[in-house]
Amino acid sequence: MKRMLAAVAVIALVSQTFAHTPLCDCFDNGDDTISCEGGFSDGASAAGMSIRVYDDREKILIDTVMDAESSISFKRPQIESYTVVFDAGIGHLVTVYSDDIE
Repeated sequence: MKRMLAAVAVIALVSQTFAHTPLCDCFDNGDDTISCEGGFSDGASAAGMSIRVYDDREKILIDTVMDAESSISFKRPQIESYTVVFDAGIGHLVTVYSDDIE
């Protein structure tokens, strides 16, 4: 019986972990700005979560947080390659590469 309860607890914990997956999508607005929207797979808001933009040498270009709408807009970096990182806490990073932003 104890094994069965332990197995049920593990399954419940694992399913909760996967239900709170961070999501982030960035797109080019066509006016030299980039917008990113974030959230979680269970519908939770990403308001106040960290967003950083790095150059190709991992220097931070922008360090800010998602607004109340779980989004952010910023001036497109004038470099060929950059990376947007949505940091939703330990083990919850989403990386968007500039090559993938349309």
